[in-house]
Amino acid sequence: MPGRSTSSSGSGSTGFISFSGVESALSSLKNFQSCISSGMDTASSVALDLVETQTEVSSEYSMDKAMVEFAMMDRELNHYLKAVQSTINHVKEERSEKIPDLKLLVEKKFLALQNKNSDADFQNNEKFVQFKQQLKELKKQSVKPKEDGGQNEFDKIKDKDASRAGNERDGLQSDREADSTEGVDEDMIVTQSQTNFICPITQLEMKKPVKNKVCGHTYEEEAIVRMIESKHKRKKKACCPKIGCSHTDMRMSDLIQDEALRRAIESHNKKRRRQSN
Repeated sequence: MPGRSTSSSGSGSTGFISFSGVESALSSLKNFQSCISSGMDTASSVALDLVETQTEVSSEYSMDKAMVEFAMMDRELNHYLKAVQSTINHVKEERSEKIPDLKLLVEKKFLALQNKNSDADFQNNEKFVQFKQQLKELKKQSVKPKEDGGQNEFDKIKDKDASRAGNERDGLQSDREADSTEGVDEDMIVTQSQTNFICPITQLEMKKPVKNKVCGHTYEEEAIVRMIESKHKRKKKACCPKIGCSHTDMRMSDLIQDEALRRAIESHNKKRRRQSN
């Protein structure tokens, strides 16, 4: 928006104030935000790789630290953008005859915002929150608890069944029963795991799962996007296709990539292929 002209010619007055240069600079700073976003995506991907390959914790910590630094940069940049925009709006509204010290005004507003900083701010950074959630989910699927001695779920079930069998009066008969139930328990675990991999729309295993930030359910990206678009074209609300879900107004902005689930599905399929060979 062009500035305004005044008829005043005295010292300290302005004949013309233009914010076009400032607004152009703001646009460039906003573009820099995309660079921060790309950096966070890269750090998140590397951190998930480290967890998946069970690399030493110090390397994972480095990525976590990098994400914190990116989040701090993003917060600081947002504060600066707000300070500049607020100053511009203030000057336009005041319509003062004297040229204000824009730099000083921006610095004051920026420092006021920075002084309110807290760790809780990171919960407002969507990529940082998503990173923490994905990391937590992938750890559950990839890392075996030390207290279990590295046992997987199948081994723990077998140990429990074997213990029960040893306490039965008829050891031989109990062992046979345990052998038969082990297969059932293993099938139940595998079936439950595979069910989490199935899209509620296509009823097929997902390849590019996306999660609903509102209700937490996951879907095949192409299928859910097509469903939402179809509903909105007909001026209707898109309900979550998961049976029993109360989320009745889905939007595209609700969807985020579920990298942890995608990796879990790929890992499951790799193990299945190795077992079949």
